[in-house]
Amino acid sequence: MPEDVSRPLLADDRPGRPVTFAELVAARAEDDRPGLRFEDRSWTWREVVAEARLRAGLARDLRRPGPFHVGLFLENTPEHLFWLLGAALAGATVIGVNPTRRGPELAGDIDFTDCQILVTETGRHGLLDGLTLNCGDRVLITDSGGYAKTLAGVTPAALDEGEVTPETYFSLIFTSGTTSAPKAVICSQGRLGRIALQQRQRRGLGPDDVFYVVMPMFHSNAIMAGIAPAVASGGCVALRRRFSASAFLPDVRKYGVTFFNYVGKPLNYVLAVPEKPDDADNPLRIAFGNEAADRDIEEFARRFGCTVIDSYGSSEGEVRLNRVPGTPAGSLGVSEAGTIVVDPETLRECPRAEFDESGALLNADRAIGEIVNTVGAAAFEGYYKNPEATAARIRNGWVWSGDLAYRDAEGFWYFAGRNSDWLRVDGENFAAAPVERLLARFEAFADVAVYAVPDPVVGDQVMAAVVLADGHDFDPERFAGFLGRQPDLGTKWVPRYVRITGELPRTATSKVVKRPLRDEAWHTADPVFVRRGAALDYRPLTSETAP
Repeated sequence: MPEDVSRPLLADDRPGRPVTFAELVAARAEDDRPGLRFEDRSWTWREVVAEARLRAGLARDLRRPGPFHVGLFLENTPEHLFWLLGAALAGATVIGVNPTRRGPELAGDIDFTDCQILVTETGRHGLLDGLTLNCGDRVLITDSGGYAKTLAGVTPAALDEGEVTPETYFSLIFTSGTTSAPKAVICSQGRLGRIALQQRQRRGLGPDDVFYVVMPMFHSNAIMAGIAPAVASGGCVALRRRFSASAFLPDVRKYGVTFFNYVGKPLNYVLAVPEKPDDADNPLRIAFGNEAADRDIEEFARRFGCTVIDSYGSSEGEVRLNRVPGTPAGSLGVSEAGTIVVDPETLRECPRAEFDESGALLNADRAIGEIVNTVGAAAFEGYYKNPEATAARIRNGWVWSGDLAYRDAEGFWYFAGRNSDWLRVDGENFAAAPVERLLARFEAFADVAVYAVPDPVVGDQVMAAVVLADGHDFDPERFAGFLGRQPDLGTKWVPRYVRITGELPRTATSKVVKRPLRDEAWHTADPVFVRRGAALDYRPLTSETAP
C-alpha cells in the first residue's frame, strides 16, 4: 500500500533515532503518484525508487575497499536524481563534482574526495581527457550503450541493504570557493533527513506540490532546498538540465510548479524577461532561496503572485537568518538564539549599529563583526580531510561563519560581506556590502561588486565593478549627481574607480567571485573611470593617468 502521506513522518516516530534520508527515499517505494518529470517524460515515485535501487546495486557491485564514495559529474537529468537517491539507499557518499572546474583542479576535487566511482555523461566526459584519476577504470558514461547493458544485468539493491545510520555520510558538498579554495562539507544522512522534514513542515509542503529543480545538483541548494523536501513530502520533482530565464514561466505552467528553490541571481534573470499582463496567472506558490536583492524579492512576488522566502544560510548548516514580517529593506531578518555578531579580536559581542538621521551607519568600525553561532557547534559535521579548516570554523567552542554583519537596535541583521571584504580608506574600516547596496540604487547599474584596491600611499581605495542595465550607458555626471543625493553615503565610501564590465565573475551558483577583480584592479581592457581628488568628477582612466 502507498504510504499514508496525510500523517507526517517525523523524527519522533523513531524514538531516540533521527530519520535518515534513505528512509525517506524508501518510504516512496510503493507510491504511485508522480515523482519526476523531465522534458516530456514522467515517472511515478515507485518507478523513481526502482531506478534508484538499480544504481544502488551497480554501486555495490563496483565497490572496492575504502571510502564508499561516488562522484556525480552530471547535468540535472533523471540519471543524476536516480544516482543521488540510489547512493542514499546504498549508504554511499555522493560527491557533487563542479563542472566549472578544469584540469588539475577538477582532478584534485575527484581524487581528494576519494571517489571510487565517477558517473558522467558524454557532454562532460571530454573534460576528463588528459586527467589521471584514481578511479579512472570505474568511470560510467550514462548515455552510452555499454552503460545501459551493464545496468540491465544489475540486481537491484534491497531498500535496507545499505545499513544506513544517521551518522553515515550522505554527501560531500564543495563550498562555493568565493574567497579561497573550495572545501568539502560533510552532510550526514541524519542531517539531510532532518532538513527534508523541517522544510516540509515549515513551508507546508505536501504530495500535491511540484518542485522546480533547476539549480545545479552538485550544490547544496538543489539537494537541501529542492530534492530533499520533495522526497519527504511526496511531491513531484520537475527537473531541468540547466536554468533558463526565458523558459521559467512556460515551465512553471507546463509542469504545474508550486515551489521553486534558488540561490544567487535567478530572480533577477527571470525579471529581465519582458513582463506580460498575465504573468501572475500561474500555479507558483513559493520561491525559496537566498542572496536575492531586495528589489528583486519584492518585484518577483508582485509579478508572479507568489511568496518569496529569502533567507541566509551556510552550506555547513549551523547559521541561519530568516526574514520575518516587518523586516526592513536591506536586512537579512532575525537570527536564532545564540547567533551574534562578534569582534574576532576581542571575542566580544559587537554593539548595535547606530545611524544618523539620514540612515548612514555611524559606528561601522565597532558594529560590524563576524556572524558567530555560540551554541550550534554540534550541528557542524566538519570538512572532509581538512582538520585545519574545520578548526578554523570551530574556535572557542563557537562556529565562525566567515561572513560579516551588523545589527540594528531592533535586532535586524544586515550583511556586510565576507571577512575578506573589509576596506580601510584613510584610516577608516568599513565593509563592502553596504556600499554595494547603496550603489545598486543607481538605475543604470544592473549588478555591482565593491572591493579594495591598493592606495598608492597607504591602505585601500574603493573600486566598483558594475554591469550596466539594458539600454543604459555610464554617464559620469549622472552618476556623480546620484552619489551627491545619497544622504547615507559614508564619507569614505565614494568609489575611486568604476569599472564597466560585461559580467561579474561568478561561481556556478551565481555568487560573485571578487578575487580576480581585486587582482586585476584597473589593469583591464574594460573601461575604467577614476575620480581625482575629493570632487565627484569621474574621467576615463588612461595609461597616462593610471597609478
